[in-house]
Amino acid sequence: MTEAASGAPVQSGSPGFASRVRGCLSGGALGDQLGYAVEYSSWQEIEARIGAGLQDFGQLDGPRHFSGVTQLTLYTLDGLTEALEWANAGVAADEAACLWLAYLRWYATQDGRFPDSAPEPQPRWIDGQAVLHHRRSPGETCLSALTTGEMGTPTRPLNREARDGGALVRSAPFGLLPFVSAETVYKLTVDGAAITHGHPSAQHSAAAFSGIIRMIVQEDAALPDAVRAAAARAGRESAATGVAPALRRALELAAGTQPEPADTPGSGHAEEALAAAIRAVLATAGAATPEEHCRRALAAAVGRRAGSAAIGSMAGQLLGALYGESALPEAWLRTAEAPELVREMANRFLALTQAPEQPA
Repeated sequence: MTEAASGAPVQSGSPGFASRVRGCLSGGALGDQLGYAVEYSSWQEIEARIGAGLQDFGQLDGPRHFSGVTQLTLYTLDGLTEALEWANAGVAADEAACLWLAYLRWYATQDGRFPDSAPEPQPRWIDGQAVLHHRRSPGETCLSALTTGEMGTPTRPLNREARDGGALVRSAPFGLLPFVSAETVYKLTVDGAAITHGHPSAQHSAAAFSGIIRMIVQEDAALPDAVRAAAARAGRESAATGVAPALRRALELAAGTQPEPADTPGSGHAEEALAAAIRAVLATAGAATPEEHCRRALAAAVGRRAGSAAIGSMAGQLLGALYGESALPEAWLRTAEAPELVREMANRFLALTQAPEQPA
C-alpha cells in the first residue's frame, strides 16, 4: 500500500461523514479504555504489560472500562444534540446552556443528585444508561465547577487557574457539527470549555482540538494541515500563549517518526496533552494500513506515565475522524465496553444532521 503525502496510509476513497462521526466517537472510547486500564501504572509497569506495542485488548488483564473522559464526551454530544433538536423544531436554543444542563445531568450520575443551587434538567435518553452512572475517575475541576450550581463563561470564569485537560478531552463533538463555520465551532468550544475551566489555555486547547477534528471531518484535511491551521488560529489568542507553540512542537517532534518517550514527565497542562495525542498519531503514520495505524498510534498514546486515558481518547478520536469506523480493530470493538451505546449516541446525532436517505 502506498502512503499519502501526510505519511498516513492511503485509503480507497475518503470515508463518509457518518463513518467519520461514528469512527471519531468509537475510536475515542477505545483509546480511553486502553489508557484507563494503565492510567495509574508507572511507565515501567506499562512496558512490562504491553511490551513493545499493544496488539490486542487481551494484553490487558481485567475488565474493559471507559473513564469519565468518554462519559463527558457523550454528554457533550448530547448537549449539542438537544440544541439541534430545538433548532430543528424552529426554536432558538442557547448552546452553552444546553451543554451546562447536560453536564449537570452527568454530575447527577456521579454524585447521585443535582447540586443544591442548580436547576434540575429534564431527563434524556442518555441519563438512563446504567454504564454511564459508574464513577470512573471524574475530573475534579469539572466536579468542583458544577457543584457551585453556576455556569462558568469566558467573562465570568470558574476555576480561573484550572489549566488541565478536563474540558479539552470532551470537545471533539463540536468539530463534528456540519454546516458550521470554523469560527463558530471555535467560539462554541470556548464557551463549552468555560463552563468548568476558567484558564484561557484550557479553553483554547479545547477549541484547537475541535478545530482539528472539524477540518478532518468537514474538509477532508490531512492531520498536519489541520494542526498547522489550529496553531495559526490559537496564535491569535494573547491570553493562551502556550497553545500554538505546543501544536507546532508536536509537528516538529512527529517529523522524526518517533513518539515521545514514555517516561517523559508532563506538565498536566491541556495543550501538552493535546500535543501528545497528535504526536502519537503522526509518529506512527508509516503503518501499512489504517487499522495498523490505529493499533500503533493507540499503543503509543497510552504508553505514558500519566494522562493515558485522555491522550488515548484524543488519539482514537483523531484516528476515527481520519479513517472512519471501518479502520477500528474489530476485535477491540467486540471486547470493549458498551460499543453499542457509543454508536447509538452517534446515530442520534446523525439523525439530526443528515438528510434522510431516499429510496432507490
